[in-house]
Formats: sequence, C-alpha cells, structure tokens
Amino acid sequence: MPEPAIITENLTRLFGDFIAVDHISFKVDQGQVVGYLGPNGSGKTTTIRMLLGLLEPTEGQATVLGYDAFRQTEEVRARAGYMSQKFALYDDLTVWENIEFYGGVYGVRDKNSLNATLARVGLTGYERENTGDLSAGWRQRLALSIALVHQPKLLFLDEPTSGVDPNARRVFWDLIYDLADEGTTVFVTTHYMDEAEYCERVGIMRDGKLLAMDSPAKLKEETLSGPVWDLYATPLELALEALSGVEGVQRAGLAGNHLRVITDPRITATKLKRALKTAKIDVSSLDRGDPTLEDVFLSLAKD
Repeated sequence: MPEPAIITENLTRLFGDFIAVDHISFKVDQGQVVGYLGPNGSGKTTTIRMLLGLLEPTEGQATVLGYDAFRQTEEVRARAGYMSQKFALYDDLTVWENIEFYGGVYGVRDKNSLNATLARVGLTGYERENTGDLSAGWRQRLALSIALVHQPKLLFLDEPTSGVDPNARRVFWDLIYDLADEGTTVFVTTHYMDEAEYCERVGIMRDGKLLAMDSPAKLKEETLSGPVWDLYATPLELALEALSGVEGVQRAGLAGNHLRVITDPRITATKLKRALKTAKIDVSSLDRGDPTLEDVFLSLAKD
C-alpha cells in the first residue's frame, strides 16, 4: 500500500501564549481530496504553513510525501504546490510573465510546458492580459496555474475560492477533481460548508483543535445521532426558546428564515409540535431535513 501523502503526529504551534494549532494528528492518503474546514482563525493556514516547512512546530512532527516536513523542507517544496489565500501574483506583470517567472523559480522554462499549464486552467488566449485587470475568478485560475507549474504530487490550496462568485467556485472544483483523477493529492482549506461536501474526507477545525476527520457521510452518521428538522414557525425567537426546554432536543438554531433542529432518534414531529403549541407558537411547517456538514460542525463545536 502506498505511503500516505501526509502524516501528522501531535502537531502543535504556539504564538506566545496563544495556541494556534493544538496537538493535531491525521493522515492523508495519496490521490485524496481532503477538505480542512473551519472558521477564520481556527488554525487551518498555520497547519499548511507547518506542513510546507514555512513554520517550525512548537511540538510534534509531520512527514509530507515521505519527507520530514521540518528537516527536509526543500524536498517537500519541490514536490508540493501551494496556492495561498492572497494569490501571490504580480499585478503589474502579464499572465505570461507571471507564469514564466514562477516557472523559473521551479526550474521550468520550457514554453510548451508553461503553455500546457495555462491551458489546463483555461487561460489560453489570456497570456498578454495584465494580471491586475483580471477578475477574481481569472486571478484564481492564474494562481492555480502557478501552483501547478512544476507538476506537484501534492497540492495545498488555502481558501482558494474566497471572494469569487459561485460559478467560478464550481469551475474551480471541477479542476480540483480533474487533478485528483490524475493522482494528485489535494489538501484544501475552506470555511464554506457546502464546498466541504465535495471532499472525500473532511477535517473539522475549531480553536486550533481537530474535532473530527472522516468522510462527510461518516461524520454525519457518527456525529448526528438523530434526525434533523426544518421548522418554520412564528415567532422564531419564542420557538427557539421553547425548544431549548424540550427533552431530546440536542440543538436548535436560526437558519435564515427558519429553525434548524437536531433531536434524539426518539423525538417525533408530533412531540415537537405539541411542545410548540403549548408555548403558543404558530407552526407553519415541520419537515425532516437532510443532514449537512454545518450541522456536524455546530454539533461538534458546542461541546
């Protein structure tokens, strides 16, 4: 069986007294698309920076593509691609000048290879465009091409779709899965819960801790012991207050114009409606909902 692409053991990073990453351990198999999910400040970027050898850990160890992430950093960086949150592009250069510059950094100077990389992300015909004039979606593609220019075996993408429109996000994920189909391992951080659903495995971070890591289906099955309900009622605030006192309700929270309720398996719609009627709440609809990773995150984060 191939060696895992990433192995971490008790990886920890402190900044003074602040614990940015707190004793995390996980493995990523080769060819997987792994999502690293969590709000801003949860430790996602710090994890990537340690795996790339850009930050020394306070404690713990990690291997990346079989190399020690902290003692063999050059070997890791030569084989891994990194797309940072703030796309590392030179706005005063053209698309071609950017890819040519970064290709040179990795020793890739063959024009056919550079053109093939641009074609891979749909940038053929944009070579002479000034980078500063590109839209966020096209800048995103250029940043990805730079991360791919040396054909890495492992790709780190840090919040790659932040600030781009939904259509650009969808196109980007299509590119990610094309790469995975060819054997590239992809480790992508995001705070978009819906994006994490695309991943084969998902790690959930909060306050520097890795709360869980598994497939989306397994996380839902193991974290949510009972059904999820979508409740439309008036007034919502009083309904939320009433549900907090109902035995068997694990969590209730606002979800736009309705409430999202997670209960024990024994709770029925009849019991919920009865409790709300007693509190003089007008229920317009109460239906079973499909569990999401947001439900999983909120359930884990409340502990």
